Amino acid sequence: MKSSSRQVLTRRHALTGTLLLGSTMLATGKAMAAEWPERPIRMIIPFAAGAGADIVGRTFGEELAKALGQPVVIDNKGGAGGLLGTAEGARAPADGYTLLLTSQGATVFNMGLYKSPGYDPLKDLIPISTTGILTNVMVVSTANPANTVADVIAQARAKPGELTYGSSGVGSSLHMSGVITEQRTGVKLQHVPYRGAPAAVLAVVNGEVTMGFFNAPTVVGQIKAGKLKALAVTTKDRSKILPDVPTMMEAGLPDFVVATWLGFAVPTGTPAPIVSRLNAEIGRIAQMPQVKEKLLVQGFEVLPPDTPAQARKLIEDDQALWLPIIKQSGATAE
Repeated sequence: MKSSSRQVLTRRHALTGTLLLGSTMLATGKAMAAEWPERPIRMIIPFAAGAGADIVGRTFGEELAKALGQPVVIDNKGGAGGLLGTAEGARAPADGYTLLLTSQGATVFNMGLYKSPGYDPLKDLIPISTTGILTNVMVVSTANPANTVADVIAQARAKPGELTYGSSGVGSSLHMSGVITEQRTGVKLQHVPYRGAPAAVLAVVNGEVTMGFFNAPTVVGQIKAGKLKALAVTTKDRSKILPDVPTMMEAGLPDFVVATWLGFAVPTGTPAPIVSRLNAEIGRIAQMPQVKEKLLVQGFEVLPPDTPAQARKLIEDDQALWLPIIKQSGATAE
């Protein structure tokens, strides 16, 4: 009986200790959130400066700094289709002072292209929200005689495996647009990854590669300046900033939709009150008329505010859709 009593007491003490520890952690989290932010916040953008994602991240960063009363310092960590910067963001302290711009490429495509990407977006990150989508545009140099998608496919069939396309790196939506083109047409293309979209765009302009798929913000200037020809967009509907350019489906490639989404996340373990505050502020910023107008001009269509749970569900659904496609294609980054 004495032994049994001691066991009960021990269990009670253990339970009491657990409850006290939980209460202490909750109180600490609330206190941290109440004081947060007390210093500048670092925003990791896992793409090169000047890329479409960079423009979106900086736009939100400017408004977020006003809302939080602290500077938001942009830290571009481009390379490997967003893998390098995303891995760094996932390893950052979970204290609310590191905000990561996330993308379909970094959280979905890379999971199928790398055996060991160095992070698991569903375990190492807490999605904050999905802010919107970027239209990809298939472009060629104005020196290229091709004026339609069909013309480019004909060029590819004439020289199997020789037609090149540039991208911002393996695993980017730009790369995946090329993979889907191969699957939908049966042609074989040669992927040429660059360290960032701006360098890849320049390679198309200069004729170093035949064509490329790029986020609209990255190429709209060159298109309007007559340096590039826009042949098609990859979204389901035509782009509002390139209304005369057909979709890939209108150009004859059935079931071809690549709508690149962007969002924000923080390292797993970040206090829930901070996650909620960031979600609310980012959702509010996304609906500001001046932000929506500025980003729409760049080809970024803002989505209605969502919750962290909805943002996570998008990643889960996209992985279920794309990972089998990547596996079937045989595409790999290693």
